[in-house]
Amino acid sequence: MRRARVRRPRMRVRRLSGLSVNRMVPNVLTLLALCAGMTAMRFAMGGNFEGAVFAIIAAGIFDGLDGRMARLLKATSSFGAELDSLSDFVSFGVAPAAVLYLWTMSELHVLGWVIVLFFAVCCALRLARFNAGANAELPSYAAPFFSGAPAPAGAGLVMIPMFLSFEWGDWLFRSPYLNAVTVTGIALLMVSKVPTVSLKRIRIPHHMVIPTLLAFGVATAFLTTAPWPTLMVVGVVYLGSIPLTIRSYYRLKRAAEARKAEIVAKPEIVPFPGPGGEANATATEGRLAGDNHLRLG
Repeated sequence: MRRARVRRPRMRVRRLSGLSVNRMVPNVLTLLALCAGMTAMRFAMGGNFEGAVFAIIAAGIFDGLDGRMARLLKATSSFGAELDSLSDFVSFGVAPAAVLYLWTMSELHVLGWVIVLFFAVCCALRLARFNAGANAELPSYAAPFFSGAPAPAGAGLVMIPMFLSFEWGDWLFRSPYLNAVTVTGIALLMVSKVPTVSLKRIRIPHHMVIPTLLAFGVATAFLTTAPWPTLMVVGVVYLGSIPLTIRSYYRLKRAAEARKAEIVAKPEIVPFPGPGGEANATATEGRLAGDNHLRLG
């Protein structure tokens, strides 16, 4: 008897499609931000605190570019989002804490270490909260705002005493007590729910495009010639915008709640289907009017 031949299914070799270089650009920028943050700590350990601050600023620039490049090149991915979050924690949480501790907070010994550790923990909590709510649907009035200060802004604000010290000396601004208050306040601002401005949502009107570009050009000129006063002014302007942002947030919230209450107070009367629908609708309106009259009376 002849045995039947059993055919084995052929294993198809699946070819791996190569990843376009353009789609790798956002992740490369994220890694550059991570490297800049690590380099800031190396500069601080060598006593070059100005170089450390410039490295953290470079990390902020790379961090601002990677997300926009990902959306422009349509290269957004969950891998890129996780990598960006880890890079932000190192560059804007760990690096500023280490730089500040080596710069002046080490004079407070254990207390100084606790304060910079508190800042790093608040940065981690801020990023975790942002990632957890990334896919949540926000109300229309909350979309143009961040909840608390974002990590790059927190890193910049916490270094304002360093900017002042580099420009006008260490006689006051390098005080560990002043920096302890600053670090604690900015850390609490990061984990708070205070609405802050989101530059991603700002739309420039057409008639303001040229003046905005001119303003950026002038700001760049000041940044290259007098970097520390310019960065200090930027930080102060950001802090000064927070009361205006809070006012705008609650104004939009009240307007949205008023529209919602108006819709609820005036329900739409739909005619009943079938013969006599208009008469039924009229009778319904009459009953509603009578009920309202009785309540008011």
